[in-house]
Amino acid sequence: MSTLREYLVQKRDALIRRREEPRGPRTLEATVTAEGRSGVRRIRIRDFQVVSDSPADFAGYDLGPGSPELQLGVLGSCLTHVFLIQAADLEIPLDAVHVRVQGDLDGRARQEGFEHIPVYPHNISYDVQLESTAPAEDIRRLHERVEATCPILNLLVQPQTIEGTVHLNGAEASRLTIGLEAATAAQA
Repeated sequence: MSTLREYLVQKRDALIRRREEPRGPRTLEATVTAEGRSGVRRIRIRDFQVVSDSPADFAGYDLGPGSPELQLGVLGSCLTHVFLIQAADLEIPLDAVHVRVQGDLDGRARQEGFEHIPVYPHNISYDVQLESTAPAEDIRRLHERVEATCPILNLLVQPQTIEGTVHLNGAEASRLTIGLEAATAAQA
């Protein structure tokens, strides 16, 4: 089995090739279907499937992580990958990367008396354990580059606008926009 340092050499070669032949924008897509009787959510992305479920105390079968847990996992995965990308680009040797992401989710959110509690994961933090022979100054530069370029981290911290459309029996029934632009338009 190869080492993480050997992988970083491959990653650097891939980065160089991508810079020489830049790719334009592309649309990413995920589809999700609720399974009958179990309510399990089957997430399909390209040729991959992930099962999302609720714990038993919320009418689930605990067959997979819930959506808020998956979001934290996605953030951790993206941070890990971007640490590898940036370490390869900066030629910083890494022997191990371990990322832990935590956040709070309160089931009382938006209920009477608890309107102030966010309905989404909040108080999110991450902790990265690196093994490297690089000096602390290089690791700080690496960390700064990761925070500047991690797509999911930046998705979560930057204002977003999301448009949602609901179709009922094949016809559009509802269209709403939430986020920065929606708030700006409502104020105008």
